[in-house]
Amino acid sequence: MVLAMSVASEWLDPQLTPVLVCVIVLAVFGTTVLFVAGVVAYSRRRTVRYLLITVVLGLLVVRSVTGLGTVLGLVPMTVHHLVEHGFDFLIAVLVLYAVYRSGASNNAVSIDSDD
Repeated sequence: MVLAMSVASEWLDPQLTPVLVCVIVLAVFGTTVLFVAGVVAYSRRRTVRYLLITVVLGLLVVRSVTGLGTVLGLVPMTVHHLVEHGFDFLIAVLVLYAVYRSGASNNAVSIDSDD
């Protein structure tokens, strides 16, 4: 843990390290729970939309674990940036593709007015 604190202290205020670790641990736990829920939902529905959402949730777990590994000094900052920002792009693409696939099957567009 001393190594982790010395690595983290290079880019993080040591007073904030416990808060950051706590937040990231909660993120790992939360995204893992959501991923498990996604796997259960996919196993029941077995559609491409559910598969895409499950993959996105899995990528969020990997992002959170990568962040925790970075704070603990196990993942170099370069790898952190490559994984996290690369997954940001991949998550955006997969979510947009899922939305695209779930759009209306006809060409008619309906826009409801708030007036």
